[in-house]
Amino acid sequence: MAGTFLNFPFDEDIFKMYWEAEPDLVKTELLNSGSMVEDAAIAQLIANGSDTYTAPFYKLLNGSAVNYDGKTDITTVEAAGDSASGVVFGRAMGFAETEFVRAFNSGANPMQYIASRVAPSWNHFRQKTLLGVLGAVAGVPAISSHVIAKDAAIEETTLGDATVKALGDNADSISLAFMHSAVANKLANMEILKYAVYTDAQGIERQNRKIAYVNGLLVIVDDNAPMTAATSGSSAKPATYTTYLLGSGFIRHAAAPVPVSVEVSRDPAKNGGMNYLYTRIRETIHPNGFSFTKPKSGYTSSPTDAQLADKANWSLKADAKSVPFVAVTTQV
Repeated sequence: MAGTFLNFPFDEDIFKMYWEAEPDLVKTELLNSGSMVEDAAIAQLIANGSDTYTAPFYKLLNGSAVNYDGKTDITTVEAAGDSASGVVFGRAMGFAETEFVRAFNSGANPMQYIASRVAPSWNHFRQKTLLGVLGAVAGVPAISSHVIAKDAAIEETTLGDATVKALGDNADSISLAFMHSAVANKLANMEILKYAVYTDAQGIERQNRKIAYVNGLLVIVDDNAPMTAATSGSSAKPATYTTYLLGSGFIRHAAAPVPVSVEVSRDPAKNGGMNYLYTRIRETIHPNGFSFTKPKSGYTSSPTDAQLADKANWSLKADAKSVPFVAVTTQV
């Protein structure tokens, strides 16, 4: 008889031996796109604890030439430096298994499934955190020239024009476009977005729908890209979509040590036996060229998701033209 038991669907005629996992619809290709890279220098800075770190850097040095005529004194320019700060966040996830499920449903093994989903679960979190940080730095006033909004549908030249407007002759530092499927579909219909092709074993050329390019940029299609839904009524507005244009290595990542990153425990009495898996991380996701300042209130030893995504906690430290990040908002 069909029904549920311990929050699991159970039908003895159908589910006697195997369980099928619910499809995972969260895409995390942005993490592996090259826009986020491991930073050994930051890893060294956070290796001994603390929740913040500071990386010094030299400011660009430009000398001034004077006339060398035997009479004119040579002027000097002194080297100067600055620093940018980042923050380490700590998070924990716990999972539980009612052991009786194994006895009651032959072949079920929830803990084995849990173990297989720990890494994807953390990557879901990292992707969400990364998008929150990108949204925050897009709101920093000093980078406003990189935030371009159009009250019109995206056109053939929109992304290219936006990149040049923001970065000028440094536009070639952009290598990736992260966009909503509605934007990708519009560009594909305009024949601007091209899917990669390959030849199968039978010699037939086919599209690889997971890899696409637009204006020479690698495209990642993900409906977690920012969008604002359409409104109706007297002040009706169409939906808008934000496409992030990123350069390789713009996002820096490093893991901080955790004394006990994973552990298991068991409660033999509760529900006849419960098994638990606990996981912990401490790490940083940092946009290169920006600095994080601890908020003056509501901060503990680790920033919350909201604090990481708050533009007020971020400031620009580099020359805006050197920052390979552009946010383009359009209709479709």
